[in-house]
Amino acid sequence: MSKPYNIMDAWQKVQLARDSDRPKAQDYIHFLFNDFIELHGDRKYGDDPAVIGGIGFIESMPVTIIAQSKGSTLEENIEKKFGMVSPEGYRKALRLARQAEKFHRPIVTFIDTPGAYPGKGAEERGQAEAIAQCLYQFSDLRTPIIGIVLSEGGSGGALAFSVADHLIMLEHAIYSILSPEGFASILWKDESLAQKASEIMGLTSEDLKVEGFVDTIIPEPEKGAQADFYKVANDLRRHLVDTLMSLKKKRIAALLEQRYKKIRELGVPL
Repeated sequence: MSKPYNIMDAWQKVQLARDSDRPKAQDYIHFLFNDFIELHGDRKYGDDPAVIGGIGFIESMPVTIIAQSKGSTLEENIEKKFGMVSPEGYRKALRLARQAEKFHRPIVTFIDTPGAYPGKGAEERGQAEAIAQCLYQFSDLRTPIIGIVLSEGGSGGALAFSVADHLIMLEHAIYSILSPEGFASILWKDESLAQKASEIMGLTSEDLKVEGFVDTIIPEPEKGAQADFYKVANDLRRHLVDTLMSLKKKRIAALLEQRYKKIRELGVPL
């Protein structure tokens, strides 16, 4: 059984979220969705293996799945740049999101990245613009959107996939404007103070729930989803189905109004 949220400290959760054995987006896609068909490419530059996108079914409902994907081995992580998305990944996500809107399919995004890929080529191909387009266009997509933070949600790279009507977060996942190491480097000029930084950043699921950024927390075992994947995935499935059913009943105008209000209120003191 999971400990109460306030027992495990923030740095312990950072370590759990970064654990190489933690289930990846592809594990949840395989478990949650039937007949998944992966789609590739942004139709402008190429395909980004750090983003898995496609169409699948959950409880006979067709949905579009867009996921940030880390690897399970060193070789996979090198190929996927450890889950750091390039501009073509964000543009692939936008292409699939617009397709989902056209065919009235709900969208489910999986967030799991330390941040957007910072390489020279990514900057040359318009990394910042691609992220900004995700934020802009997801905000008024005329179809329900559910976001799920699986492990590590870092910086604008994670935010681009987080514009949603309902945001779910696994209990031991983290989400922040930058890594604790980056925070410590900026604030104290000392990356070794990352543990101290994590305690004041408000990056845990319970911190974000209190602040209104997260709508639902999915409980995990004390040692994380990696200790009992099927229990966590089944709990996630039940909540995901219930939320999809609820959102699909709403009129599009009401859905967009509620999404706009949710976005505008982020960061406003409760």
